[in-house]
Amino acid sequence: MKNTTALLLIGLLVVVGAVFMLRTPSSSEDFAAPLNGDFQKVTLSEKNSNYFPQKITVKAGLPVELTLDSSVTGCFRSFTVRDLGVAKYARTPAEKITFVPTKKGTFPFSCSMGMGTGTLEVI
Repeated sequence: MKNTTALLLIGLLVVVGAVFMLRTPSSSEDFAAPLNGDFQKVTLSEKNSNYFPQKITVKAGLPVELTLDSSVTGCFRSFTVRDLGVAKYARTPAEKITFVPTKKGTFPFSCSMGMGTGTLEVI
């Protein structure tokens, strides 16, 4: 009886630990761009048929360098923030999309077809 209880407790701990270690961040998690050199660097991926992360926070007046990693395919490589005049197709992860957000607010971003979406918060 004691061995069975001990095994059940160990099994439960392993399952709980695995859940926390292997958990996939939700798409609602925010990403604040760190200032690295002269740019706020952001890397977007494609996850579950959308951009990831879906919410990005950057500071107004500082240049942003956005990279679409190798998981981003198709029309998702065409990144657009209409309200800020940003529209560029990055053929490879080596191509950077750079812009300076000049006004504060929350702006939607998407691929050129509107299939992949997210939010850019400029503070």
